[in-house]
Amino acid sequence: MKSFIRLTAVLTFLLMTAPVIQAQDKFTVSGTVRDAANGEGLIGAIVQVQGQTTGTTTNEYGFYSLTLPKGRHTLVYSYLGYVNQLRPVNLQAPQKIDIQLSAEDVQIEEVVVTSTRPDQNVRSMEMGVARLEMKTIKSVPPLLGEVDVIRAIQLLPGVSTVGEGASGFNVRGGGVDQNLILLDEAPVYNSSHLLGFFSVFNPDAVKDVKLIKGGIPAQYGGRLSSILDVRMKEGNSKRFAASGGIGTVSSRLTLEGPIQKDKSSFIIAGRRSYGDLFLKLSPNDIQRNNQLYFYDLSTKVNFTPGPKDRIYLSGYFGNDAFRFVSGDGEDSFKMRWGNRTGTIRWNHLFSDKLFANFTGIYSDYDYMLGVPTGPQAFEWTSRIFNYSGKADFSYYLNANNTITFGVSAIRYRFHPGEAQPLGSETIFNRYALDHQHAVEYAAYLDNEQKIGERLSFQYGLRFSMYNFLGSQTVYEYVGEGTDRKVPTNGRTYGKGETIASYTNPEPRFSLRYALSESSSVKASYNRMAQYVHLISNTTAASPLDVWSPTTKNIKPELADQVALGYFRNFKENMFETSVEVFYKDMQNQIDYIPGAETLLNQEMEADLIYGDGRAYGVELYVKKNTGRLTGWVSYTLSRSERLFEGLNRNKWYPAKYDRRHIGSVVGMYDLNKRWSFSGTFSYTTGVATTFPNARYEIDGGAITVPHNTDESRNNFRVPPYHRLDLSATLQGRKNDQRRWKGEWVFSIYNVYARRNPFTIYFRQNKNDPTRTEAVRLSIFGSILPSVTYNFKF
Repeated sequence: MKSFIRLTAVLTFLLMTAPVIQAQDKFTVSGTVRDAANGEGLIGAIVQVQGQTTGTTTNEYGFYSLTLPKGRHTLVYSYLGYVNQLRPVNLQAPQKIDIQLSAEDVQIEEVVVTSTRPDQNVRSMEMGVARLEMKTIKSVPPLLGEVDVIRAIQLLPGVSTVGEGASGFNVRGGGVDQNLILLDEAPVYNSSHLLGFFSVFNPDAVKDVKLIKGGIPAQYGGRLSSILDVRMKEGNSKRFAASGGIGTVSSRLTLEGPIQKDKSSFIIAGRRSYGDLFLKLSPNDIQRNNQLYFYDLSTKVNFTPGPKDRIYLSGYFGNDAFRFVSGDGEDSFKMRWGNRTGTIRWNHLFSDKLFANFTGIYSDYDYMLGVPTGPQAFEWTSRIFNYSGKADFSYYLNANNTITFGVSAIRYRFHPGEAQPLGSETIFNRYALDHQHAVEYAAYLDNEQKIGERLSFQYGLRFSMYNFLGSQTVYEYVGEGTDRKVPTNGRTYGKGETIASYTNPEPRFSLRYALSESSSVKASYNRMAQYVHLISNTTAASPLDVWSPTTKNIKPELADQVALGYFRNFKENMFETSVEVFYKDMQNQIDYIPGAETLLNQEMEADLIYGDGRAYGVELYVKKNTGRLTGWVSYTLSRSERLFEGLNRNKWYPAKYDRRHIGSVVGMYDLNKRWSFSGTFSYTTGVATTFPNARYEIDGGAITVPHNTDESRNNFRVPPYHRLDLSATLQGRKNDQRRWKGEWVFSIYNVYARRNPFTIYFRQNKNDPTRTEAVRLSIFGSILPSVTYNFKF
């Protein structure tokens, strides 16, 4: 604790005494940059002094602040895909300048078009960061007509798919639970619909998608591998608008418009799949009662009560349902899961240099499975509640220093599982696991500092504190190796009593050195702490995996990551390239003893073991930004390994999400004003898994049981995953007299019908029981064509 206090004191001194004391002959120009068509704030828009490197970018709400010497300047406002604007200013006092940029195809007379093109990948401090425009995401060939945010980011370097029909994604050798997924700052615990085929993000309601893999700023915490920050649209503040689409498996509709023009607006976006509706038309009674569908609703309103304030209210409500009816007409199995989030935010401008955002967040994730009828009828439910509040501040000290700081608090309520008997014939009794409670606090301080024209630093510290709370009876577990541990020394804690407490300083550091106007080198280090864990002993996550808080026995996961990168642009930023290498060291990783029980197990911690992890690799990225043909090529060579006492003869072994090679090719071609085409090809090394190398024979070989004799872990790999997708988009004929605009999207998923393995299992051969055979289970083994009609007016 003393070392943390000293480090904080040193950091505060560096931040506040940097050679940046403002002189009397400097003034601040501040304001917002918005889209002229709909009033949406533009995230990451560039505000720069013409002919100089002095400048800044807008924050998540479109706000900017820039302190300049007294006198005349010409400011250049730019944003990719928009026409640049020049604004002469004569700074004799602080000024507020709000700018509205028009899209490139909507030029107006007073706008001056410049030849400057954004090269933020070279100039900015960010490394290991990818921001995808929704226009790009919508150009990626969809699965069954559904544009998908998660599927799009899996085409980026360092990101791999868990597999078809599985939720989540892996980043730089981390697990699916090591990615913090935020929707308007609210955590989303399960980002999938329809068992992982689609994501919960409605593309018509999404404004910005940002994935951070390394050099993570101090304002973020809680996960080891990445931050996926998804921001919803604010709603059109200029005029009423509607958009939607009719697809192969679902349809969607979005309505947005001003409540008071340029003062307040709303957006509401809904989706629903309708496979179950078509099943009801079946003449077969059993098929009519089967179900598999999802729906979601995304909403947001915002108000501007005054020139220094803006209030946002946003919410997400989604649900999935699955029911399978057996041949005898009885319900055999049912499942349901869903997310609900709510966010309220208040932006306040204390001065032209101090911007604040106060946020209240609610998140609720619940999941259920059950057998509705018969002697084994039951319903199992589990749930996670999050209540959090945070305050974030940005202080634009001058053109060379931007200080961010803030505090946050999260209250967790876990309902790990409850089994409820159904009907009078059931043989089950009610069984429930103890509820679990915890709180997590954090404070951070960070500064982005420019030293001359070539060198920039970003340094900061996040300090997190976590308390696991009663009421609950807690045991210590005694045992070694891979044997199930024995509970002992039980102690009962009262309501709200602290059972275990942890603190973790999490330093962050990044630097950038410009080699030239078109190239730079960057380096970063960050430490992350994670206090919630996904308890799953399968390779692919499912909606029914159990989440657990850090407890007295389950320690916080920790990760230290270093990265080094070279960034270079060519031909006036037409092409951007990068090479990044990374090394990540992880502590307190979780694995499972053979035969571990993770569902409805009050003593689940007896089946867990803890060890270390490491991941390292190199990521290559080449992107073409302009011209009729755009797209990118990415390749990752990496390893992800784990070391646990008692597993794999105490040697490092590949993690279940280790992917040696990850490659993607994405191309988008505009043939003319009406026709455009796109295609993606992806290749990933097969997942590591444990295969048997021997078998037991019972009753003279009539029954065989595969098993592993050398105790190796993840000793084989399933065949590699690769897939080609294509799509074509036909725009409706342009008619300036009509607001209605439509387009047809034709797509083919899995063009050459690759049977990518979801899993491989072993069974006895039906014709020769003495033979054991491996069976590949594939979710999609054929071509999947689809047609979607999209519209807006």
